Amino acid sequence: MADAKPLRIGYVPEHFSTPLHFASKYFSLNATLIPFPTGTGHMITALRADEIDVGIGLTEGWVAGLGRVDSKEGGGYKIVGTYVETPLCWAISTGRDRELNDLDALKGGKVGVSRIGSGSYVMSFVLADTKGWLQTAGQAPFEVVPLQTFAKLREAINDKTADFFMWEHFTSKKYYDNGEIKRIGEIYTPWSSWEIVARDAGDERLRRMFESINKGVRYFEAHQDEAVEYISTELDYSKEDATEWLKTVRFPKDVEGVSEETVEETITVLKKAGVVGQDTMGPREMIGITGDR
Repeated sequence: MADAKPLRIGYVPEHFSTPLHFASKYFSLNATLIPFPTGTGHMITALRADEIDVGIGLTEGWVAGLGRVDSKEGGGYKIVGTYVETPLCWAISTGRDRELNDLDALKGGKVGVSRIGSGSYVMSFVLADTKGWLQTAGQAPFEVVPLQTFAKLREAINDKTADFFMWEHFTSKKYYDNGEIKRIGEIYTPWSSWEIVARDAGDERLRRMFESINKGVRYFEAHQDEAVEYISTELDYSKEDATEWLKTVRFPKDVEGVSEETVEETITVLKKAGVVGQDTMGPREMIGITGDR
C-alpha cells in the first residue's frame, strides 16, 4: 500500500479541516488535499467529473446531492464516514445597513447561496420550513441567487443583489466584528454536520485514509494550542474565535462509517422542506460504509 496512488481529497479550507491538516502533516496521509472554498456543492460536481476521489463536506449537501438524482444513476459517490459529530450552527446574515432586523423580514426575499444544492442552499429551505413558509414542497420560498464564494455573498447582501445568506457561525463572526455584515439569526442542523464521501466505497486506500484521519483527530484533541495557532495563522479566524470554536466541536473516535439513522433523519427533514422528492433513494442506497454511532 505504500506505493498506492495518493487519494485526491476535496475539503473546505475552514477550521473544521484542522484534523485533516494534522493527518497530512504528522500521520502519512497518502493524499493530495484539494481545497474547495466554494463548498460541498462544488465538490459534488468534482466527484462526478472524476476530479477528486473523496470529499469532506456538509451532511445536508451530500444527502441532497444524492437525493436529487434517480437511484439508478448512482449519484456519483457514496457516504463512507462521519467527520464531525456535533451539529452545525448556521448564522443568518444581511447587509450592515439593511433594514432587515429579524427572520420574519426575510420571507419572499432573495437568498444568496454558493451553488444550487449546496449546504447554504439546502439550509435556506430548512429555515423556511421551520418558519412555515413552504406552501408547496419543492417550490422555492425565496428567490435563489447563486454567488459561488463567501466573499461574493458578503458583497451581495450589502449591494442588495441578495437579502441574506447562511454560513457557518465562526466563519462569519469576523465580519460581524468588523462591521461588514449584520447577524440576524441562526439555525442548527438536527444531524451530525460533516460526512466523508467517496466515488468508490470499495477503494482499498480508504482504510489507510481513515486510520490517518483518526490519528489526526486524536492529535488535534491533545494539542489544542497548536490547533489554535494553525487556525489563527493559516485560516481566516482570530485566536479568540478559534478557542471558542474548540468548545463547541466534537470529532468522532473513528471516522469510518456513517449511521443509517443520521442519513434517514437528514432525508426526512429534506423531504419535508421539499429539497428532495418523496420517492428519493433511501439511506442504504446512499451509504457505502455503515457504522454504528
